[in-house]
Amino acid sequence: MGRPVLIAIACGGIVAVIAALSFGRDAPAVVPAPLPAVVAAVAPRPAAAASAVSFGASAVQVRRAQLDLWQQRLVRAEDTLSKYKTSTRYPHEARPLAEHPDQQRPFDPVAEEMPLRTPGGQPAKGVHVRSTQDRVFASGAESVRVTVRAVDDDDRPLPLLVTRAVAFDLPDARRPAGRPQVPVNFTEAADGSLAAVLQPSTQGFPDFAGTIRIQAYLNQAGQLGNVNFDVVYNPLVPAEWAGVREALQAGSLDFFLKAKVAQPGRYVVSARVDDAAGKPFALLSFNDEVAVGEQEFRLRLFGKLVRDGKPAFPLTLRDVQGFLLVPDRFPDRAMLPRQPGTVHTSQAYALDSFSDAEWSSEERSRYLAELSKDVDEAKRQVDALNR
Repeated sequence: MGRPVLIAIACGGIVAVIAALSFGRDAPAVVPAPLPAVVAAVAPRPAAAASAVSFGASAVQVRRAQLDLWQQRLVRAEDTLSKYKTSTRYPHEARPLAEHPDQQRPFDPVAEEMPLRTPGGQPAKGVHVRSTQDRVFASGAESVRVTVRAVDDDDRPLPLLVTRAVAFDLPDARRPAGRPQVPVNFTEAADGSLAAVLQPSTQGFPDFAGTIRIQAYLNQAGQLGNVNFDVVYNPLVPAEWAGVREALQAGSLDFFLKAKVAQPGRYVVSARVDDAAGKPFALLSFNDEVAVGEQEFRLRLFGKLVRDGKPAFPLTLRDVQGFLLVPDRFPDRAMLPRQPGTVHTSQAYALDSFSDAEWSSEERSRYLAELSKDVDEAKRQVDALNR
């Protein structure tokens, strides 16, 4: 007991004795009211109680915040796992063509539109130049077709002249300065455009590997401008195609593209698959090392992709393109001859001939395991905070 309390009690006792002496023996005893100091010493302290309540509420808020955080993490972890599992159920080499809209028509010409102008000059008002180029990369005896036309703001054709056109190699710091310019002849095409064809192997670039620029000088009713077309050319033709065969094996349909390979190395090949109604279905690819000689590039139409997509048979293999990668050089590739249009038509197969199993690999299994750990950890934290 503290010293102030003892003093208060002693004072209370003295008051009681004085009262008894004042009123006599027979007077009723008066019990004094506790002094304020005594009440203060005995009663609980309001500040301490409020502090305890405040601390409890703060802890609850922290717990709720942690629970919200882990619930959000759980949602994200489950979503990431689900999306990864779905996106990797087919291998990289066999994907729905809808995932790659830019690959549906690989041989369509590259089209551009620009105002009529000279380099550094002001654009001509109301004159638009439209150009096309049927390919950017060429090899061997392949040729490149380019077109140009002029239209007004309302898309009406305008008269246009190509007053001069030349082809030349672009400067390359790794080589001595280039070769003489080659004239290019533009003539009117059936659609009203002006068109030209350049075949590098016969028009001054038979042994050249690099970028060739076709530069055309334009005149539209006295307004001048020019347009450029760049072609990446390699005289090397690394392989020639030699037919296609198919085989249904391991629950998938394999297309084997036969080739006579003259140059060994890593080849990249792609092809498109349409169903019997002509609907684009799948993009197939090959990326591997190939030796010299008669070889086959296997393009596998994965079984589960067929089971899920349910295409109408027979299937059409079309628009095959491929190239040899040339590391540490420019150009970095040598093209195989294009195979536009239908290359092969498959047999008809029953849907249950194909496997419904998802694609599996060491990499996919590892990623699924790690993403599942994230989900399990988030669940554990949420369960602990809900107790």
